[in-house]
Order: sequence, then C-alpha cells, then structure tokens
Amino acid sequence: MAVNTTPSTPPTAAGEATPLRTPTIAELLAQRTRPLFSFELYPPRNEEEERRAWFTVRRLEQLQPDFVSVTYGASGSTRDRTIKITEQIAETTTLRTMAHLTAASQSRTELRRVIGSYAAAGIRHVLAVRGDMPGGPTVPWERHPEGLANATELVATVKELGDFCIGVGAFPDVHPQAADADLDARILKAKADAGADFAITQLFFTPARYFEMVDRVRSLGCDIPIIPGIQPVTRISQIQRFAELSGAALPAPVVARLEAVGDDPKAVRKVGVEIAAEIAEEVLAGGAPGAHLYTMNRSLATREVYARLRSEFGRA
Repeated sequence: MAVNTTPSTPPTAAGEATPLRTPTIAELLAQRTRPLFSFELYPPRNEEEERRAWFTVRRLEQLQPDFVSVTYGASGSTRDRTIKITEQIAETTTLRTMAHLTAASQSRTELRRVIGSYAAAGIRHVLAVRGDMPGGPTVPWERHPEGLANATELVATVKELGDFCIGVGAFPDVHPQAADADLDARILKAKADAGADFAITQLFFTPARYFEMVDRVRSLGCDIPIIPGIQPVTRISQIQRFAELSGAALPAPVVARLEAVGDDPKAVRKVGVEIAAEIAEEVLAGGAPGAHLYTMNRSLATREVYARLRSEFGRA
C-alpha cells in the first residue's frame, strides 16, 4: 500500500526509532515483481468540481494504487488549485502523490517557488513537462522571457533544488508540433541524462506505437522506464478532444466500435472500458512496467479498467 507517512523500525541500541523511508516510484519500478498501477487527477475549477474530485480521490484510495498524480494547467488558471489539492492529497490520504510542473508561461523564480511549496508539503515526486501554451498543444511554443527553454532544463532545475524523484512525458504518437518520432526519442534520452527517473506517455490508442517508441529510445542506449498512459473514452464527444490532446486522430476501428453503440452513455462507457483494458493488457503483456490511468476525475470507468488489469496481472 502506498503511504506518505514514515513508520519506524524497531528502536536502535540508543533507544531511538529510525524512520523507514517510503520507496520512491523509481525504486518501485526497479524492484517490481508486477506492473505498477497509478491514476491521474485534474485540478478542480470550482466547488462542485472539487467535491467530485475528492469523491474520486477517496474511491481510488481504496484501490491502493502505487501513486497518483495531479495535472498542472499551462495557462495559469489551474496552477494554484493544482498546488492546493496536490498538497492536500499528500497530507490527508495514504496515497503516494506526484505533482505536475510545467515550464510554460512561468519564470525561473515562479518555478522555484512552486518546487519549494511541493517540498514543504512533503511531496518528493514531480512530473516535469514543458507544457502547452494556452490554447492547446498545436499553439506554437513561446519561451517565457525569464523562463526555461524546455523540459530538459526543467528536469535539471528540479534535480538541483532537492532530492526529488522525477518523471517526464513521452509521446507514442509523436509530439504534435515537431511530428518527428526520432526527435522525440532523442529528447526523452536528454531528459533521462538530465536526471529524469521514469517517463509516462501521453494517451494513445494503438499499442504498436508504444512498442515502436520504446524501441527507438532503447536504440539510443537509454533504459529509462516508460509507463504507458491509458484513458478510456466514456463519451462520444471526447473523440475530437482526444485527437487534440494526443496529436493524432483516434484509429478508425476505435471510433467505429464507439459509434456502433450510439448515444447510450452506459454502452459507450462499457466499450470505452473494453478498449482501454485491451490496450493496457497488450502493452503490459509486452513488458510495459505499469499502467497510468487518466481518470478525468470520474472513478467508475477507471475502477472498471483497473479491476480487469489487477485480475490478470495481480498485485504484490
């Protein structure tokens, strides 16, 4: 079970208890005897969404995931809420918590302040990503006048400011701006060289793209663990949004399976869960070190996917 507290070992000869440090995600990956399972949450934008987010947190906490992460808005609209809820999850639940951090639209001073806030809350895991500009991943990147140029520089900054375990992003369907798979692989290696401990992929729907990406990275001599990011489609309206987020359209067979059940919400969710589970099963069977499930702050579909995966791949 993932915990944030620090239980003690038996007293030393001097009669003082020695704290037992909770393993990092990197250590879990290195020592794993099964796939790791994790969930991603989104910062609430208002009180109603905050209630729903906490309902989801509590439901997911019961599943004892290896860790959870909270996303971080590029435009600044959700940053304070991200910091607040990430700190609250770390302080009031048993969940190993990873905070997101983006270089987009922030100065070095602002980034250092946020990193300090995370450290003060006892958070030792950071997902360091360049981030998108306001408007989405297709909007051209603009470096903040007093900011960092890319995620590699962000990784190095986080590394120099504390003893953090650092995750980074990866792109099975290639980054939507460069559209260069080989460049994506080289950038991921550069982030690993800068101190990144593991990577989590952007959502994808074709397992072959994941394996091809891993092969490209390994061919560069980089052995960073790459966790696949999986998200079930629960509404037909999400199809276009997913294409915008991932930089690639949903595969035609996936769209056909979803559209075949029409507008019945339960039927769409059922098919979406089946597709997500099938993708996760294939990549896990092929050697992926875990599955990171994007929840959209709605726990039902996520719990259904997780139950299927845990039944097949088990927990320690």
